Amino acid sequence: MEPATKTETLDIEGMTCASCAAFVEKSLSRTPGVQRAVVNFATEKATIDYLPTQASPASLKEAVISAGYGVTERAPATSATDRQAEIDRQKAQAYQKLKRRFWVALGLAALIMPLSMLMLWPAIMARINMQALNYGLLILTLPVLLYSGREFYSSAWNGFRHRAANMDTLIAVGTGAAFFYSVAATVVPGWFMRQGIMPEVYYDTTATIIALILLGKVLETRAKTQTSAVMKALLGLQAKTARLVRPGGEEVDIPLEQVQLGDILLVRPGEKVATDGVVEDGRSSVDEAMLTGESLPVEKKAGDAVFGATLNKTGSFRFRVTKVGADTLLAQIVKLVEDAQGSRAPIQRLADKVSAIFVPTVVVIALLTFVLWFDLAPVATRLPLALVNFVAVLIIACPCALGLATPTAIMVGTGKGAEHGVLIRNAEALEKAYQVNTVLLDKTGTITRGEPAVTDVVAPGQDASRLLQLVAAVERQSEHPLAAAVVRHAQAGSAVLLAATGFQALEGKGASATVAGQVVLIGNQRLLHEAAIPLPCELSAQAEQLLTQAKTVLYVAVDGLAVALIGVADTVRETSAAAIQRLQRQGIEVVMMTGDNPHTAAQVARQVGITRYFAEVLPRDKASKVQELQQEGRVVAMVGDGINDAPALAQADIGLAIGTGTDVALEAAGITLMRSDLQGVVTAIELSRQTIRVIRQNLFFAFIYNALGIPIAAGLLYPFFGLLLSPMLAAAAMALSSVSVLTNSLRLRAFSPSHS
Repeated sequence: MEPATKTETLDIEGMTCASCAAFVEKSLSRTPGVQRAVVNFATEKATIDYLPTQASPASLKEAVISAGYGVTERAPATSATDRQAEIDRQKAQAYQKLKRRFWVALGLAALIMPLSMLMLWPAIMARINMQALNYGLLILTLPVLLYSGREFYSSAWNGFRHRAANMDTLIAVGTGAAFFYSVAATVVPGWFMRQGIMPEVYYDTTATIIALILLGKVLETRAKTQTSAVMKALLGLQAKTARLVRPGGEEVDIPLEQVQLGDILLVRPGEKVATDGVVEDGRSSVDEAMLTGESLPVEKKAGDAVFGATLNKTGSFRFRVTKVGADTLLAQIVKLVEDAQGSRAPIQRLADKVSAIFVPTVVVIALLTFVLWFDLAPVATRLPLALVNFVAVLIIACPCALGLATPTAIMVGTGKGAEHGVLIRNAEALEKAYQVNTVLLDKTGTITRGEPAVTDVVAPGQDASRLLQLVAAVERQSEHPLAAAVVRHAQAGSAVLLAATGFQALEGKGASATVAGQVVLIGNQRLLHEAAIPLPCELSAQAEQLLTQAKTVLYVAVDGLAVALIGVADTVRETSAAAIQRLQRQGIEVVMMTGDNPHTAAQVARQVGITRYFAEVLPRDKASKVQELQQEGRVVAMVGDGINDAPALAQADIGLAIGTGTDVALEAAGITLMRSDLQGVVTAIELSRQTIRVIRQNLFFAFIYNALGIPIAAGLLYPFFGLLLSPMLAAAAMALSSVSVLTNSLRLRAFSPSHS
């Protein structure tokens, strides 16, 4: 038996592009005992599955450090909120430092640029010592390199020591070449003149490139923080304190961290529920929109579950704590979304392969550009032209956009899904949902409510409310699901329940009792037959009609006379038909599966607009029905909620579990729907389609940017239009590419389901 693997998540410092992420990932993957390593450039996290017998968190950190990068160490935190606060604090410090570097570079570049332009004015240059001006520009440029651009050069040197190249390598070589050429032209201008070359300097190019790249980094960092806004909002919803009810009845406010299992907590109107639990006494309505996306408050009474961070609206109630800390529903949602944001979609594989070889390829192209221009350009200008084009190629070719294209869209998409009650387990599930063309629905608990409800009360010549009082008094003594449905219906109609005596449960037939001096029988037709109670023709005809509608009929007799019928059925959810129609309008075929007989299946299918269904499907055969659809070439999404749905959920291309279902069903599913209706299926598929569209747009933009930018920077347009790309424009374009991809991903924040 193989030892179980452990999972470790590390916060990586120093990554500047997708090539960095690929190198860290390769270093981790080579570590003995590591089964799988995934490094996400957008989240700056590494997720590693490893064998604890061969590897440890310390050895994983060492692998990252040996690759030339760092691991963020955090002080121990008592909750997810504290951990997020620590992460936010560290990122805020890094962001402020980045902004200072940018403002220094921008201020000095603003001085260097106009001073450099003086060289274009012969009248002014005649009165200025050119060499003195160049030395002045050198002095102004040094702080830009040594302070603002220092991390580019240290990162490039670190990569060189570890035989790796990244975006900083391109920036360092490009700006370094321009700077050292300028220093040479400043210190020994005579040598250049003897070679017939005008000793031009490019200090403005060096300073401006660094300022523009830092501007792009500032904008990129700001945009990255917005991609995880939903996660921060979720964590921010947690209550900070709880009102503990002590055994003697004393009420005291305590910090959330001190709440323990079994504690009794009081929640008053307008307060947040501190943690997960079960209502002990009291009634209220609770706003659970932050968990389920459902805007209407949910009524809560004794025995109902409540969840931490939801908002109590009206009444007060006390509840017993059943889960705390990482076990609460909110913590599990946060963990699920974090895992999804750190996962990798199959669509990203091409970008990863390109990123792995991108920087070395660009360096080769830049060297070829330099050689060709040096060889073909006129002698007087060949070195400056070769240098300018060499720098332009290095600067414009940035793999950042490639590295950000997929993960940023996934971060926003999965966060937006959580906001609408759709929890996406990983990026692969998101991509699979995009490809779905067939949705297979389990009837019970998905299309229908999953519990019987009274649909008809037929009582000709009787006081229906009085009759319900009598019937509910009997059924309240029974544990049968149909009896519970009758009692719920009576209570919903504000019927006052009477006392019953002499209750008898008649197995397989029904029940009887005496209520208010009257003998009441309720059950199936066999009960009336054995009691020799005739069924009037009117009731018999009504019973036939209810049976043809696939309803269960309960017969009611009072004092030996058949007086009423009650129709009971597993009713269709109000939202099912509308959700199914929306799926069909998107070109998705909807198929129903049920264990009911064909007649009942046909009735439900007709009611919700489904034309194809499987009836009399045994639980063990559900997975084979999924397989049958897959053999037809369909990409199948299975929607279910029960423990017997788990094999079918696992067999499907993508499984969607109703959140009120069992843990087994949720584990087998790729997507969990927190709301108990099919609108979540529509939301999940619409969100996946929009997210994948954004990813494809990002990848297209990133690829086309480099496919066009590198040849232009190399001077492709010069023979036709006499145009060369300034390295400064190349830097602006490079910064713009990453920001554009991030901005496009952030459009997903405006996502709204079609049914909202």
